[in-house]
Amino acid sequence: MSTPTWIDADEVLRRVSADRARTLLRAAVEGGLDPALDPSRSSPDAGAGQLLLMPSSTSTSAGVKVLSVAPKNPDRGLPRIQAWYVLMDAETLTPSVLLDGTALTALRTPATSALAAEVLAPDEVAELVLVGGGPQARGHAEAMAAIRRIGHVSVVDVEGDRAEACAEQVRELGLDCDAVTARDDVEAAVRRAGIVVCATSSAEPVIDGEWVADGACVVAIGSHEPDRRELDAGLLGRSQVVVEDVATALREAGDVIMAIEEGALAEADLHVLRDVVLGRVERAVDRPNVVKTVGMSWQDLVVAEGAVSEAE
Repeated sequence: MSTPTWIDADEVLRRVSADRARTLLRAAVEGGLDPALDPSRSSPDAGAGQLLLMPSSTSTSAGVKVLSVAPKNPDRGLPRIQAWYVLMDAETLTPSVLLDGTALTALRTPATSALAAEVLAPDEVAELVLVGGGPQARGHAEAMAAIRRIGHVSVVDVEGDRAEACAEQVRELGLDCDAVTARDDVEAAVRRAGIVVCATSSAEPVIDGEWVADGACVVAIGSHEPDRRELDAGLLGRSQVVVEDVATALREAGDVIMAIEEGALAEADLHVLRDVVLGRVERAVDRPNVVKTVGMSWQDLVVAEGAVSEAE
C-alpha cells in the first residue's frame, strides 16, 4: 500500500474557500445526498480524554474524521482538540489522502451556515452579529459576506480583547466591523441584525430571543451536546427552526432538545436543511428563522473530496 498524501491546514484552506465549500455542499445535496443516512458520531473515552469518530461515504469515496479531545493539553502547550481526516477510495477502502481535520471543520461549519442563510436570510443585511470571537467568527463573516451584502458587523464577546482581535480580523476582509461588549449595545445590534451567528462554548443562552426581529436568520453552531444551548426556548418556539437532520438534532442539539422538553417546540415543527436547499422550505418573514447545526460527517467528506479534486 502506498503512503497516503498529506494535505496540511494551509494547503486545505488555500485550495477551498468557505464559499467554495458552500457550493460543494449544495451540489452534493442537489445531487441526491441525504444527510439522514449519515452514520452518527461516536465518542469513546480514550486515555485522559475522548476520541470523536465521524465516518461517512458516497458512491466515490469514504472517509472518517478522527478528533482527539484532551482537556489537559493546554497546560502542556498543546491544542485541546486535534483532528485528522482519512479519505479512502469507496471500492477498496484504501486510505489515499490524509487532511488536517481542524482546517476541514473551519471550512465546513461556516459553509453549512451560509448554505442555510443563503435561503433564510434577508436579501439585504444591514447588520451581521457574530456572538463569540473565537476561531469560527472570521470564517462565518467571510462566508456570509459571500452570499449577502453586509452593511456592518458587530463582534460580541465577554472578553473585550478577544472581541477586538476578532473585529480586526473581520476588518481585514474589507468589512466594517466593531467589537461590542456592553449589554445595551449588544441588544441594539441584535435588534438590527439580519443575520446572527452564535459560535460560543456557552451552556446557557447568549442572547435574549426577544431581541431577534421577524425575518432575521439566527444560526447557532456552538455545541453538539444535549445539555448545552446558545438560544432560549422562547426564540425557538416563535421561529421557523431548521436542523441538519431531525434524528441527529434530537440526539445532540441541546437548543432543540431543551426547547422541546420545556414545551416551546415540537419535533413536528422541525425542518431539515436538505428541504431548504431543494426549495421545499422558504424563508419565513413573519417570524425569525433559526438554524441549529451540530456538524455532520457528510460535510467533512464533501469538502475533503473538494480539496483533493482542486489539485487534480
